[in-house]
Amino acid sequence: MYHSKISGLGYYVPNNVVTNDDLSKIMDTNDEWIQERTGIQERRHVNSSEETTTSMGVKAAEMAIERSGVAKEDIDFIVFATLSPDYYFPGPGVLVQRDLGLKTVGALDIRNQCSGFVYGISVADQFIKTGMYKNVLVIGSEVHSRGLDFTTRGRGVSVIFGDGAGAAVLSRTEDTTKGVLSTHLHSEGQHAEELSLIAPGMGKRWVTDIIADNDPNDESYYPYMNGQFVFKNAVVRFSEVINEGLQANNLQVSDINMLVPHQANLRISQFIQQKFRLTDDQVFNNIQKYGNTTAASIPIALTEAWEQGKIKSGDLVVLAAFGSGFTWGSVIIRW
Repeated sequence: MYHSKISGLGYYVPNNVVTNDDLSKIMDTNDEWIQERTGIQERRHVNSSEETTTSMGVKAAEMAIERSGVAKEDIDFIVFATLSPDYYFPGPGVLVQRDLGLKTVGALDIRNQCSGFVYGISVADQFIKTGMYKNVLVIGSEVHSRGLDFTTRGRGVSVIFGDGAGAAVLSRTEDTTKGVLSTHLHSEGQHAEELSLIAPGMGKRWVTDIIADNDPNDESYYPYMNGQFVFKNAVVRFSEVINEGLQANNLQVSDINMLVPHQANLRISQFIQQKFRLTDDQVFNNIQKYGNTTAASIPIALTEAWEQGKIKSGDLVVLAAFGSGFTWGSVIIRW
């Protein structure tokens, strides 16, 4: 059986910086309130309708492919994770295939929100380990800013999220001592509505219902989050799934060189860091600059950590995520 390794990384964020002070001009909030609760100082929002989940994903993918040394024509499969597709259907995977000018490779869309990239890496890893594909492009990309409630009513959610994209190329390697060592995925759907966007959806409230009611107080098409409940579950599941990955590979916490957590909330990352007694050099956070970019957060952070020389050959790298669904997972990598 083969192993898969990350051969290339890339990311893209819009150049439109939105600070906490900018948000305080359109809703009842302030920089101190946001930083105290989330650690976020600023985030990026797309500039126009021409900047989309797909277009950002393409830019991140182009960087990842170039850095991988893999010819574009040798990409065998695409996995695209997002909660904010350009269209209700088709998903952005096929749009990336078109816009990158790839041959008629398969394209799979993943709807696991904050854990989407971790799930995507796991899917790509399995395809490569079984010998089905040699090079798989995995993308996480999000445009949150077009679907948020930028009023005081929505401030608890809208101050958290930002736009951006990250990508990785996973490639086959016969060196079984390196690459993706294991992946671990979980879900707990009984809490699905605690972090959700209900409408439009075929289950309860479709576009026709929204139009018919024409209710200015309808919040069903804005994201809802039970913040305290999510936080309490996140810190437990993060810890569990990190330990699960370490135990599966007979490793200790002390073996971790770099933990890249989903950038949900700086307070969650700090809690996990303290619980595992990791140093600042062992955990990478960039939520301060970008906010929570959901499926894009781990590949953006992983790329920046690698670019800054914080991840080196031989390092043990742990990716961990928790989010809507509830879904969570981890990836253990020997770089």
